[in-house]
Amino acid sequence: MKDINHTSEGVADAPFYLPQGDEVSVFEAAAKHDLPILLIGPTGCGKTRFVAYMAARLGRPLYTVACHDDLSAADLIGRYLLKGGETIWVDGPLTRAVREGAICYLDEVVEARKDVAVVLHPLTDDRRILPIDRTGEEISAAPGFMLVASYNPGYQNILKTLKPSTRQRFLALDFAFPTPELEIPVVAAESGLSEDRVKPLVRLANKLRDMKGQDIEEGVSTRLVVYAATLIAGGMPIERAIETAMIEPLTDDADTKRGLLDLVTAVFG
Repeated sequence: MKDINHTSEGVADAPFYLPQGDEVSVFEAAAKHDLPILLIGPTGCGKTRFVAYMAARLGRPLYTVACHDDLSAADLIGRYLLKGGETIWVDGPLTRAVREGAICYLDEVVEARKDVAVVLHPLTDDRRILPIDRTGEEISAAPGFMLVASYNPGYQNILKTLKPSTRQRFLALDFAFPTPELEIPVVAAESGLSEDRVKPLVRLANKLRDMKGQDIEEGVSTRLVVYAATLIAGGMPIERAIETAMIEPLTDDADTKRGLLDLVTAVFG
């Protein structure tokens, strides 16, 4: 069961998160009424941080699953394993969350195998049950259980998309990169770099984002801006920090890199 993490955080341990709109109140309403929710937005715009923040705010354990091409329903539900000479059943993260009343977060859910959606359906309607064929159990979700999923529509293709029958089982929140007024204090708080020094980094990030779909496939994420600011705060020269954190991760094409570096010069002089 690769790429599966379990974290349980108290409210006092909530990670830093600066709301962009009413996403906190919408999530709280979904949690109150036992409704599943889908977070839609580009890579690195804060979806995963938001879920961790909300889990801590609500005081619920959080199971995070990074979905990938090989992730199967069995990885989520569980399987029989040989331990100490005997075969025992081991719950997967989804089953543990259902039993415990925790939040289960499926990050980039469209990357998982198709059989995963079938497992989710009875948990995303009024039944709120998880049938386990291998053991014959039918588990009713404990109070507090919440299913959260996310995906980046920029990577969608005909083979990897949510079917309407699945998507329409979720509430949905649309995420975008924060406005400069919000992104500057976020990057400053995360990196320790002053807001005055963060401002040109955010200005550069937005210019790079404007190039998405032209010279680069994906705009620079807030995460990468934080990385650059962290390197600068640690003493790395600005140009090298930007090249390492905000240019090299975007493309392998040498000509495109040179064009992006020219943009850096235009912004920073």
